[in-house]
Amino acid sequence: MIEPLTPNTQAILLLTAPLIAGRGEASRDLLSLGDYNRLARILREKQKQPADLLGPSALELIELCSQPFGRPRLDALLGRGFLLSQVVEHWNTRSIWVVSRADSGYPRRIKAKLKEDAPPVLYGCGDIELLDKGGLAVVGSRHVDDDLIAYTEKVGRLTATAGRGIISGGAKGIDRAAMRGGLQGGGVVIGVMADSLERAALARDNREPLINGQLVLISPYDPSAGFNVGNAMQRNKIIYALADAALVVTADFQKGGTWTGAIEQLEKLHFVPVFARNGASAGKGNIALLQHGAQRWPDPQTSEELNYALIGAAASGTAQPKQATLQWVVNEDSRPGETKPVINPPEGDNHPAPIRVLESTSVSAHAEELLTTVRKILRQVMVNGATEDELAILLNITKPQAKAWVTQLTGEGLLGKIMRSKPVRYRTVTGGDRLL
Repeated sequence: MIEPLTPNTQAILLLTAPLIAGRGEASRDLLSLGDYNRLARILREKQKQPADLLGPSALELIELCSQPFGRPRLDALLGRGFLLSQVVEHWNTRSIWVVSRADSGYPRRIKAKLKEDAPPVLYGCGDIELLDKGGLAVVGSRHVDDDLIAYTEKVGRLTATAGRGIISGGAKGIDRAAMRGGLQGGGVVIGVMADSLERAALARDNREPLINGQLVLISPYDPSAGFNVGNAMQRNKIIYALADAALVVTADFQKGGTWTGAIEQLEKLHFVPVFARNGASAGKGNIALLQHGAQRWPDPQTSEELNYALIGAAASGTAQPKQATLQWVVNEDSRPGETKPVINPPEGDNHPAPIRVLESTSVSAHAEELLTTVRKILRQVMVNGATEDELAILLNITKPQAKAWVTQLTGEGLLGKIMRSKPVRYRTVTGGDRLL
């Protein structure tokens, strides 16, 4: 059942959406993303919400907001109530929902990473809660051979087996192969569409996974929109924002959406670690991405290897220079198999960096010093989420120690459980900016 639109979402749709129900022309007066952000800032300054533009005292508020845009423009947009009712009925019959930045259900990952670049509204079909589960973004070219399609499907199945979701763009070629593999493996799949969401929502192949909660399709563009190169480029940000890491299977050198999106992540946005498939058949584009800072895809063959690669990439991607690092050594006084923590000073100091073993004297002071360092490291390592077992592997510590630290930081409110994640995963708690 599709939830009714919130009043805020109704107002934002009137201001920014075409409302063409698959036919006709969109209004030329629609607010662009930049326009809407200006309006949202005005509303926040007045301690108002978009829905207040439709309320009983709306006339005065519209007048206050109209200076950058013109009163006739806002009046025309907000007066499209009949069109909105028609198009909402059209979407409901196709099981398409709409959520806006002013709604609590708007994907947290998109809002936190894109901030004011987050689309004012998202259209979707399927379980919206899947959007904050994370996973591996798999992207690549449209025109590829059968061998690469088979390779990508295998990556999708392995990712599903590892308990990770697949995020991709829904385009033919690599995108659809990754999504198909993820579904075949029984995993969660997110498709971020640049066009034709309505058609994809009705497609026979998507019907069962949408119904059983395995697939969710979303788009920041009107569900009936056709293909547009600019839209395809812009939706790449959303693919990366929803992921924990990304894999570029193949990219054309210095052209195309795959190349542009990967370069943007590597050189500007840095949302997630970016892998590029390497080897003799990687191609000129992927080789160039490696030179731009992409990590070499280790081509994992088991779910354990894949999880280890993703956790390691997340840790290396969030490491800060000149930060104290935590190591583990066997102390001569330890029992067999027992390890004791040590602190190494930051590299680059003008003196040797001997390992300082925590002795029994001043135990409380040493314990607090260790816990302070652990807090810093775990808050970085756990940004994209990990299980207790994955944390133990990453830091080369025992599982009971990993569990103890996770319990400690969860109790402090620094880590939190990822909802509906099996096995249970934890991640750093962050306070994202609130956007309308």
